[in-house]
Amino acid sequence: MPILSRIVRSSVTFLLATPLCAAELPDPLATATGQVVTSAQAWQQQVRPRTLQLFREQVYGVRPVAKPAVSQARVVREDPQALDGTATLKEIEITFAGPNGSVRIHPVLLIPNAAIAPAPTFLLFGFTKPDPLAEPNIKGAWPVRQLLARGFATVAFEVSEVDPDRADGFGDGVRAVFGKQPRPADAWGALSAWGWAASRIMDYLETDHAIDATRVAVIGHSRCGKAALWCAAEDQRFSYVISNNSGCGGAALARTKKGERVADITSHFPYWFCENYQKYRNREDDLPVDQHQLLGLIAPRLLYVASATQDDWADGRSEFESCVRASPVYALFAKTGLPSTTLPPPDQALLDGSIGYHMRTGPHALTISDWQHFMDFAAKHWKP
Repeated sequence: MPILSRIVRSSVTFLLATPLCAAELPDPLATATGQVVTSAQAWQQQVRPRTLQLFREQVYGVRPVAKPAVSQARVVREDPQALDGTATLKEIEITFAGPNGSVRIHPVLLIPNAAIAPAPTFLLFGFTKPDPLAEPNIKGAWPVRQLLARGFATVAFEVSEVDPDRADGFGDGVRAVFGKQPRPADAWGALSAWGWAASRIMDYLETDHAIDATRVAVIGHSRCGKAALWCAAEDQRFSYVISNNSGCGGAALARTKKGERVADITSHFPYWFCENYQKYRNREDDLPVDQHQLLGLIAPRLLYVASATQDDWADGRSEFESCVRASPVYALFAKTGLPSTTLPPPDQALLDGSIGYHMRTGPHALTISDWQHFMDFAAKHWKP
């Protein structure tokens, strides 16, 4: 039987079967001078802006523009009787222009026809062109019929349409439109560009009277889970963010993480992040931030982190601990973050706090089972 170990860090006391993290982590409540804040107002004024800026400069990159001055969204096709009459389908074209050209993306939106009030919405970062008629697949499953049946609208877009998912993609997508040459070491990476595009979709959703823009969730799997987290950290209009198997550079702690580490991810996918992130290869302890602080930036909004038992590369135990370490930020807002400090058994979801969590049995994937937990969490916490 494992020996129980009590660990106390960052104002959190929790009980685990084995210690997950031996390293000291940055305190998510500490100011630049090391003072620990004790109120939500102090955290928002003194801690959040600095933490956000450190992630911009050292991990994801600084966006050269917030909302573009030139942007247009239009519905190019509408079908009020899609999916056997259960939904209204809207194919949208969003164009944004910058100093070096323009980019167009084509999100697909489905709104349940049975909805009485403006509908809450799930916005999915997709790996492929969104097709509401396709069966959910192992990568980026989009169960539109299940979402619609439970009263949720849903919109999806293809991230590579925004910015190509390849090492030289900065020359072809939105980063090229707004980028500078030569690229500075803190220039935004692809993850940030994808999240920026999700915010442009949110701009549109705020204009659609069939959508409740106060209840929009952003969700991503794997690399898109990383992008979803950063998107919601930058854009506080999203009231719910879901990270599925996001691992390194996502929900998992960088320090002492098992599986993929900073050296691995910046060797294979350096373009996801800013160049500065490469300085921390095999030097995670030198990072001025860690991923529990990224999760803390979501507070007091809803957050869900999902892991998988066979996904050692992402390290679900580290993702869980990151949720625990982010919970003190939620406490400042008089909210329960993660409702338990003990890793739950596989397939048992923690839904009672403002941070949800489960570890699904199986491999690195986004499945219908995951979606059911995400929808259950929304139904429990989202109120009109």
